[in-house]
Amino acid sequence: MKLLYGVQATGNGHITRARVMATALAAEGVEVDFLFSGRDPEKLFNMEIFGNYRVHRGLTFHTENGKINRWRSVTGNNLIELMRDIRALELNEYDLIISDFEPISAWAAKLQQKSCIGIAHQYALHYPLPGSGMGLLTKMIMRFLAPVQQKIGLHWHHFNQSILPPLTEPNIYPVSKRSGMILVYLPFESKNQIRDWLMPFQEFEFHVYSDVDRPQYDGHILWMPLSRQKFQEAQACCEGVIANCGFGLASEVLQLGKKLLTKPLAGQPEQLSNAAVLNELGLAEVFTEFKEEQFYRWITQPDPEKVVYPDVAVELARWISGGRRLSPEELAQHLWRELKSEPN
Repeated sequence: MKLLYGVQATGNGHITRARVMATALAAEGVEVDFLFSGRDPEKLFNMEIFGNYRVHRGLTFHTENGKINRWRSVTGNNLIELMRDIRALELNEYDLIISDFEPISAWAAKLQQKSCIGIAHQYALHYPLPGSGMGLLTKMIMRFLAPVQQKIGLHWHHFNQSILPPLTEPNIYPVSKRSGMILVYLPFESKNQIRDWLMPFQEFEFHVYSDVDRPQYDGHILWMPLSRQKFQEAQACCEGVIANCGFGLASEVLQLGKKLLTKPLAGQPEQLSNAAVLNELGLAEVFTEFKEEQFYRWITQPDPEKVVYPDVAVELARWISGGRRLSPEELAQHLWRELKSEPN
């Protein structure tokens, strides 16, 4: 069996999910070619597992000062190039197309009438969720950006829908708590803004992962270059995590039983929905403006229980290689029965 796996590379969570699926599909003897879009090739890192992957410009959004810049997002995307890439993508050699909300692979499959399934958090947003009131334009974008024949949505709760638990990378590092050490990943905020937020809290040590080329100490703030391995190590031993409302990272934090203080990217419907769900389920503290009293209230809360997710990647790989005999509803019910929690 040979697949094409399209990955929306605008967020690291999509790429992490693809890494986990790459391992699971290989274990099932499935041959996979990977296609990434939405990020410049030189900004991709730790990509060895994907072999000879392809990169296209695709579609992306532009941010400025923690907000979506709608004008730059519209003018910065080349729709003619996107359409050309869709029409040029030849799919005859593939038995199945998988799209992690990636438009080129999804639209090429639709035009060539190839079987295509979507595995992504975004496909869960097609269902009614807490706080997910989206405008007509947003609903149309979610529906038509990466259309697929079969949607496999992922979320922190099933909400009585055919939604699967998060597809996470297994933690391989010892979980501990280094008191006062806070992990920070806020890629949509400026470095100066993050520094202004964190500088008053001298009694804490902040490890901030950002677009720097080497570790840099700035008082009690340590700026770290992007590294999947180093980030995972820090995540396993920190006291808490401050991050945007990306689905993948929040899932990892919940899996480790760490406190999460999270800021949705303004104007980004997925992150706004995630913030509403995290707040509704009591899984995280949500902020839009960084305030001292909220930070201290958050950091002094008891540690949450660890959420033990089932191995969704392995189950999905078996489901795909076995011909997808179970319906998404049956697959979801099976996986949610495996969900557990552990005291910290």
